[in-house]
Amino acid sequence: MCWRRLLSPRRLGSETRQGAAPDSTRSDFERDYDRLVFSPPFRRLQNKTQVFPLPGNIFVHNRLTHSLEVSCLGRSLGNIVAEGLEAKYPDARNTPFRAISSIVSAACLAHDMGNPPFGHSGERAIGAYFREGRGRQWREEIEKEGGRWTDFLQFEGNANAFRLLTHQFKGRRPGGFALTYSTLASIIKYPYSSEQSAPKGKFGFFQTEEGTMRQLADELGLIKLSDQPLSYARYPLVYLVEAADDICYQVMDIEDAYKLHILSREEASTLLQAFFSDEDLEILAQRLSQIGDPNEQIGYLRSKVINLLVEEAAAIFLEYEGEILRGQFDGALIGRLSPRLKEAYRACSEVAWARIYCAKEVLDVELAGHQIFGSLLDKLLEALHHPDYTYSKALLGRVSSQYDTAQTTTYGRIQCALDYISGMTDIYALDLYRRITGMNLPGI
Repeated sequence: MCWRRLLSPRRLGSETRQGAAPDSTRSDFERDYDRLVFSPPFRRLQNKTQVFPLPGNIFVHNRLTHSLEVSCLGRSLGNIVAEGLEAKYPDARNTPFRAISSIVSAACLAHDMGNPPFGHSGERAIGAYFREGRGRQWREEIEKEGGRWTDFLQFEGNANAFRLLTHQFKGRRPGGFALTYSTLASIIKYPYSSEQSAPKGKFGFFQTEEGTMRQLADELGLIKLSDQPLSYARYPLVYLVEAADDICYQVMDIEDAYKLHILSREEASTLLQAFFSDEDLEILAQRLSQIGDPNEQIGYLRSKVINLLVEEAAAIFLEYEGEILRGQFDGALIGRLSPRLKEAYRACSEVAWARIYCAKEVLDVELAGHQIFGSLLDKLLEALHHPDYTYSKALLGRVSSQYDTAQTTTYGRIQCALDYISGMTDIYALDLYRRITGMNLPGI
């Protein structure tokens, strides 16, 4: 792959309209960032669970704060990598390496916009509905229509984000958000169809967005690995978005767990100090002695760990840039950390799985998610299949006009239901569930 072609300011959907007037104050990629910040789906992230349930008496991360922090790290990674590439290719004056920072930071903002309410618990609950629940009844009809049943077996927030940003929902302009091809490509963590999703259930685009994926790949010159099923090598900047996300959630989850008293101060401090050499720890001890508040001490350690991981991840990207451009780099940047950092990161991950992701509060969210999403999907799909029923008219009357409730295929109806549900906030999903089950009525 070629950097000059990869860093394209061209916008999806621009083929059908006249170009916008040049903006002397912002680059095309900075416009992507601003467009995302001011969008309703981005604002709704403030009421979507990251890991711990919302709201609470102690502030922990939601999807919005997580995305903003990931974007900050992405900007730093992009700056370091851009400087490194400019030094490596001094004659490539027409290649806009400085745009990398803006592209990555914008993509980081968007990377979780396709996630449903209740965090990863919501993703698992929706997938379970089609694998194990009443959603199994639709498989035969979808396959008879020529639809891709595997799109629904594991709800994938990454593929849903690509759809959210590119699909022309009713009343929207062509190209959806009309973002640049480079920003869109940077969020596609798994650039292959659901037919290749086993065993982890990860994939990057639904059957309905396969044409858009081909268009994007042709524009940017992505390496095609397979045509049927469709599969590409990753767009290089995906590795930076992924690294920013990996660093943020792993380190910030430790801090959140400490604030919620799931981890003691000593446990959190030990996990974070393991990232540093003995020499660095001596310097850190002097700084920490000047900070009296325990929360601030953990916050300071967390910030130093993040700085360390950002610098190393950027260095790894630059070291393996050739393999990345050839589509031969395997795994994530975090997987290539130096031994001390890799061991400290692994320890944080093990504690997170054992103590954080299995915490009672987190499991309670997952249990609620199965009940809420199962009920919502049952009633929505029944209404979409029988829109003339009295109950169906009342329920579909609540659905935003941007979603096409007149779909004639089973695949399309399921996708309409998932578009609607995945766009909900935690509070809205819970409130709708209570209302349609009769648990809550206006004025009672």
